[in-house]
Amino acid sequence: MQKDFYQLVYSVVRLIPEGRVTSYGAIAACLGAKSASRLVGYAMNGAHGVEPPVPAQRVVNRKGLLTGKHHFSSPTRMQELLEKEGIRIEKDQVMDFQKHFWDPCKELEL
Repeated sequence: MQKDFYQLVYSVVRLIPEGRVTSYGAIAACLGAKSASRLVGYAMNGAHGVEPPVPAQRVVNRKGLLTGKHHFSSPTRMQELLEKEGIRIEKDQVMDFQKHFWDPCKELEL
């Protein structure tokens, strides 16, 4: 069942538009598992190398912090990828977080 949940997480993350971010909790809530944000985090930790690719850089914590950055190829890679998409990062935090926030429940009308 955990693998199935991970695949659902990856499906949602693949829908996040470039230049937008969402949170672990927002994904969990969208999947009907509001208290499973930690499990979403575990899924994201294992997202590298999954096919089709999962844009893991677009998932941050509820405050916009790049808490998953240590699971990228270098400690700055997550920030680099987000900045390439036009998102400004300062001190490991998404600036204008609410402007860039993508709520899967609202956006996907779930």
